[in-house]
This record gives sequence, structure tokens and C-alpha cells, in this order.
Amino acid sequence: MIHQKWKNSDTLRYVTCKHAEAAKYKVDSVLTPGKQYPVKNETDEFIFIIDNTGRIGGFYKDYFEEA
Repeated sequence: MIHQKWKNSDTLRYVTCKHAEAAKYKVDSVLTPGKQYPVKNETDEFIFIIDNTGRIGGFYKDYFEEA
């Protein structure tokens, strides 16, 4: 289970949260607009970051912009 090692892995880059307004999911409790987050892994559609809870979370890329 490689995802369990992502928290301690090297940070790929940093991204800034653009917004936390989601139509389907509740992300405003774990993302803060304007805050920078370390990217631990990435796919074509998702970015995996350490969110406000201190855990790894996977989010759509449209919530973020390059820091």
C-alpha cells in the first residue's frame, strides 16, 4: 500500500488553493483558500496533498494553482 508512505515522502512541489466551493463534496472544512499545500503525489485528474487535518487527501486539480 504505497499511499501509506506518501506523508513521509519528498514534496514534489507546492500548490495554492484557489477555492473550496464544491458542488458534490464538502471540502471547505479541509481546504483553506489562499493557503499553500505540499503535493505528495499526482495523477492526471487528482492532486494528493497534506490537507488541514494533517492527513493525505486527494482533490481535483481545479481547486489549486501553482504556487
